[in-house]
This record gives sequence, C-alpha cells and structure tokens, in this order.
Amino acid sequence: MPLRSTLRLALLALLLIALARPAVAVAEDPPFVGWSALLPGLSLPYDVTSPDDCIAGRPQCVDKVVRQMTRRLEPLASTCDHDAIFALTYLRVTEEYRRTIESPFFDDTRFVNHEDVIFARYYFAAHDAWTSGRTVEVPPAWRVAFDAARDRAVSAMGNLLLGINAHVQRDLPFVLYSVGLVSPEGASRKPDHDRVNQILNRVTDDVIAEIARRFDPTIDDTNLPTTIDDFTLFQTIVAWRETAWRNAELLALAPTPAARELVAREIEGNAATQARLIQTTMQYPPLLGGRAARDAYCATHWAG
Repeated sequence: MPLRSTLRLALLALLLIALARPAVAVAEDPPFVGWSALLPGLSLPYDVTSPDDCIAGRPQCVDKVVRQMTRRLEPLASTCDHDAIFALTYLRVTEEYRRTIESPFFDDTRFVNHEDVIFARYYFAAHDAWTSGRTVEVPPAWRVAFDAARDRAVSAMGNLLLGINAHVQRDLPFVLYSVGLVSPEGASRKPDHDRVNQILNRVTDDVIAEIARRFDPTIDDTNLPTTIDDFTLFQTIVAWRETAWRNAELLALAPTPAARELVAREIEGNAATQARLIQTTMQYPPLLGGRAARDAYCATHWAG
C-alpha cells in the first residue's frame, strides 16, 4: 500500500478511536505515575489581585511562556531533534492564542491565561525529567513520545500525534481538574474550553505546512486536493480535548480519593495505550531510509 494511503488510513483510524469511549487500563500498561504528586509543584493558585502575572492570569505571563517555548525549540530545531515537531506546534498554537486574547474572545480571559501557563508547565516538567534521565517521573504516554523521538522511530506525523496525545489526553484532564471546572459564581468553564478549538482550527494547516517546509516534507503527503486530511487531524484533536474535559469531570465527581485514583489510572492507561498505537502505526518501515531522508532534508531546511 502506498505511504500516502497508509498515513491517510492511520489518521482516520485514530479519529475513530478518539471518538470511542476511552479504554480501561490493562495489566500490561506502563507503571503508573502518581499524578497528584505533580499538582502542588505545577499548579498555581488563581488570584486576579496577585502581583504575580501568572497567578493573576495577565497576558504578560503568556508572553513569558512564548519566550520559554522559543528558547526550548531553538536547540531542538538546530539539531533536527525529532522532538522539534511537537515543540514547534505548541509554540505556534500559543502564539496564536496570544494574538487572540488581544480582542474579546473568552468569557474569562485571565482564567484561561492562568490555565494556559499551568498546561505548559506539565509539558516542560515531563520533557525536563526525561532529558535529565529521571524517567520514573515521566508519565508513560510522554515516555513513549520522547523515546520515539530519541530513536527517530516514527514519522513527523507520528511525533506530532504522540506529543498531542500525551499533552491533551494525559495532561489536560489533570490540569482542568486542578484549576477548576466552574467559576466562583458556579458557571461552567466549558464554553471557554471549547473556544480553544477555534484557535487550533486556525493554526492546523499552517503548522503542518511549516513542518513540511522546515523538517519533513512527507508530513503533508496525506493531503488530498481538499482539506479533508487536515480536517481529520483537527477533529481528532477536538475529540481528545472533549475526552479530557469529561475525564476532568470524572476526577471532580469522584466521591473518595481512592475513586479519584482509579479515574487517574484510567486516564494514564488510555493515553499510554493510544501512544503505543500511534507509535506502531506511524513507525518507519525498516530498510526504506525514511528517517535518513528526513534528517538530511532537515539539515538544510530547518532554519527556513
């Protein structure tokens, strides 16, 4: 089967899986990482009166996140590290988010800014733990993503999906639960959560084009003469974000710490299972030189 058809079918399969109910973790899942231990260090109290820009949710804190993402991307891009694919995507999404909040868009912009910062911290913490060799602190879904990038084992689309899966299906439920699903007045924060999808929709095709131009031209080999392939990718992300919200609700509704721990284990297990599926589906076939051609292309185009 041609590569183009294989990747197209893989994306459609991932969409169908994303729309299905998350799978329950099974015995062979990777070791569980205690999610609750991350909350005190990564989550911040939200207080609009605080002098701290991040605690108060001021846009200046989003600016700090953009600068940190830029600093982190530069060495990855210049060495053609396969982690650069997700790092670039996350940076472009955050930059578009920053432009969006210049005008009224969210019901509670400062709160979403606050959430944005905490969300980024989960990615930073996982990557820093992995690069420092503290793999026991790395959630299983992230471990699969980082290992695949290190081993140059999957296509650029594989790197992208592995990063999005780990950050959205694994990290996002815990972030949403930690910051709260309702306002002090009792209103659901779901409408603002869903509005982020509009930002993602605006950047998806541009990010894919930039990745193709700078790192791996095969990432858009699935593209038909229409926008169906980018649409499929976008709908997969939307489905994962919806699942993340519902899982955050399950965490919030758990009647006891033990019940909440079971929900957390299911979140971890599902994200890890999805990661292994993506890794298997998107891995480079042996002896065809896919990774070598990609790295050679990146060596002369990454700065473009």
